[in-house]
Amino acid sequence: MGIPAARSPLPPGAGARTRTWTPPWPLDLGLVLGPLRRGPGDPTFRGAPDGSFWRTCRTPEGPGTLHVSARGGAVEAEAWGAGADWLLDRLPALCGADDDPGAFTARHRLLAVTERRRPGLRLTRTGLVMESLIPSVLEQKVTTDEAYRAWRLLVRRYGEPAPGPDERLYVMPEPRTWALIPSWEWHRAGVDAKRSDTVVRAVRVARRLEEAAAMEPEEARRRLELIPGIGPWTSAETVQRSNGAPDAVTTGDYHLPGIVGHALAGRRNAGDDEMLELLAPYAGQRHRAARLILLSGHTPPRRGPRFTPGNIAAL
Repeated sequence: MGIPAARSPLPPGAGARTRTWTPPWPLDLGLVLGPLRRGPGDPTFRGAPDGSFWRTCRTPEGPGTLHVSARGGAVEAEAWGAGADWLLDRLPALCGADDDPGAFTARHRLLAVTERRRPGLRLTRTGLVMESLIPSVLEQKVTTDEAYRAWRLLVRRYGEPAPGPDERLYVMPEPRTWALIPSWEWHRAGVDAKRSDTVVRAVRVARRLEEAAAMEPEEARRRLELIPGIGPWTSAETVQRSNGAPDAVTTGDYHLPGIVGHALAGRRNAGDDEMLELLAPYAGQRHRAARLILLSGHTPPRRGPRFTPGNIAAL
């Protein structure tokens, strides 16, 4: 373990496998792939100025890098590494082909307007569990900035340079490497023992957890929640991405109940029970409804100062 060796840059397209796929519906790559990005410095995901996206994965076939762009209604993809074919085979699912927006019926004007304004929204399905589970664990009970910093530091230090031409990208560590990260490195990244222990317990059964990507979302969540430290918040945040789960509404979130309550009933102090009550008419599509509310921008105004995060690494 340690800092990965440097690599020589490759020109775009060199050694790449390619695929072009044309979806039969409007597609907004930014909306579809955006939930996979863990902060502005995520070493596994990057948006390019031309509107294309780079993403790295640890697939069942090995590390891979995917570059995706939308041109003239078609999705063009390049992939590098041992996982290239695996990534290209699953390109349609990644872009939302397994999703069914037609199953959603807006029952509130705000949702109807937002849905109409965002015709390219689809729910991605990555087919990979650990790449969403680990950063979700890191996000438990801390600010997003703290979690993003931890993910960035740990992936850059213990991951490996991604195959392909972009030298800034890294592939997340393999399960054994996560399990061997020493306690002081978790501490340096600002991760407390509760979260690091949860990650270690999860990676020890990574193969069994990855099987959840092929399950129905509720069954997948039950399997994830067998791991001590993984509860409904973390399992929902994971299967939303790995399984493309349209009903996996996130409970236990600090902000979401108030946002949903404010948008649908003017109740900015709503809790989980009130949020679930308001989302009940969207049963089967509650995550999509919450996503549309977030995209609407109709959020309650701030009343107090921003939360100041602690600095675990300085203790």
